[in-house]
Amino acid sequence: MPTIGWFEILIVVALAIVILGPKDFPIMLKKVGSWIGSAKKYVNNIQNEISNIDLEDNNIQKKKDKKDKKNDA
Repeated sequence: MPTIGWFEILIVVALAIVILGPKDFPIMLKKVGSWIGSAKKYVNNIQNEISNIDLEDNNIQKKKDKKDKKNDA
């Protein structure tokens, strides 16, 4: 899988400035930044929900194990 280096990023930025113009380029950077931030928040929320489900499952399993030990004794 190819990697993107600094030179490639520089070319993309230069092309974006030429295509969009220096006036609209900062506006586009803000929009892209907000999209990336929204995507990160969404992924973080999903990860937290999965962690909470896993913790709840572990707690339920521990309670069942304790209950089984009490019934065995």
